Amino acid sequence: SGQNSGFHLLYQFCTAARPFSPFWFSVEPWDTLAVRGAPALLNCSAHSGDPALEPIAPQARVEWKKDGTFLSLAPDDGRRRVLPDGSLLISSVVHSKHNKPDEGTYQCVATIDSLGTIASRTARLTVAGRTHLGPIHRKYIILGSISFSG
Repeated sequence: SGQNSGFHLLYQFCTAARPFSPFWFSVEPWDTLAVRGAPALLNCSAHSGDPALEPIAPQARVEWKKDGTFLSLAPDDGRRRVLPDGSLLISSVVHSKHNKPDEGTYQCVATIDSLGTIASRTARLTVAGRTHLGPIHRKYIILGSISFSG
């Protein structure tokens, strides 16, 4: 009878443990072509649990790496910020011959203390210079009438 009570205690302990809660990226960043001086957005969103079963799922803490190093995004950094969904917004891409702070490889890293950390695929942000459209690309609207005479 001593063995049976030990088995019963072990069974209760195992069944009382919290079941595994899934943790995944619903959106991951993709390679992006940005324009110097324009905004750029790298999308990322992580979720845990089944919304139908666990409406109060723990919120993921999202950080970003650039070229393998965590970005230090200070609250006063008006140019780069992580949006509430986890995406990284660069409000104005900086790029010059000798200064290319935004171009590189980015990765989204999400953490939920009770579940651990997951890392997204890497995405390359490439910066193009401002494009100038020549006359061949412009559209003209001509007001007036056209008549054809034979």
